[in-house]
Amino acid sequence: MKRLLPPLNALRAFEAAGRLGSFKDAAAELHVTHGAVSQQVRLLEEWLGALLFERHNRRVALTPAARAYLAEIGPLFEHISQATAKYGLPQPVSRTLSVNAPATFTLRWLVPRLATFRAAHPGVDVNVETSNEPVESLPGSYEVIIRGGPDTFYGYSMRPFLAEERIPVCSPALLQRLPLPTPEDIRQHTLLHTSSLPRLWPDWLARAEIAALTPAAALTFDHFYLTLQAAVDGIGIAMGPTALIADDLAAGRLVTPFAGPRLASRSYCTYVPDEKSADELVALFRSWLQCEGERADLRQ
Repeated sequence: MKRLLPPLNALRAFEAAGRLGSFKDAAAELHVTHGAVSQQVRLLEEWLGALLFERHNRRVALTPAARAYLAEIGPLFEHISQATAKYGLPQPVSRTLSVNAPATFTLRWLVPRLATFRAAHPGVDVNVETSNEPVESLPGSYEVIIRGGPDTFYGYSMRPFLAEERIPVCSPALLQRLPLPTPEDIRQHTLLHTSSLPRLWPDWLARAEIAALTPAAALTFDHFYLTLQAAVDGIGIAMGPTALIADDLAAGRLVTPFAGPRLASRSYCTYVPDEKSADELVALFRSWLQCEGERADLRQ
């Protein structure tokens, strides 16, 4: 008799979501996006012809039938895991993934998160090089290139994974010394600039309808990460990219003195050579970036 087996990827997504009680946590464990888990669960529901989860805004709950189904299939996944460990199946061959990304993004966003990828994939070495060169001008060969976008380059597939806006930020200590009840009070402060992004402050001041304002002083740095570090150190006020300052805001190293306006910015995207787009490791790293990007979006 032919075995009645549902799609195994869909079953795996359901087991993880049901066990963890969250599509988001299941996506993190499986290193895929929240949408991928939702799609696989929906596929299993269509295959079974039964509803597995009740959707309630941002949370989900197992139906009674799904709870009983999970109770029977859940231990099977554990048995498979134990059998795999017991019989010592061959481990994946160690590989190195070559990545090129902008320096500020690498320092303030990618590096603090790489430990989670390495912990989940100990056989994968990630070689990161930093550069702001355009994708088509890079001298080396990379499997994953991270740049702003979305842009189109011949021979590359593009996928956005992290949105961003720009907003003034400063240290809490600076705000205590010189409060900022209104944007006009910026005139008492030092504005921090980055030479490669000269329009950030003029554009924001224009949006805030104080374009003619003259600050007490100005400092310009050649790298964005130096500008942000100067803000953390209480030297002045910087235009902070929301994606790259989220950790500093959460830790209290930086604060946003104003609710707005916010300047729109380009998203971070992965650009992968067409000949590498089907590579399993490249796809895994891209999915991990997508998952981390979705988490970051919720914090901004």
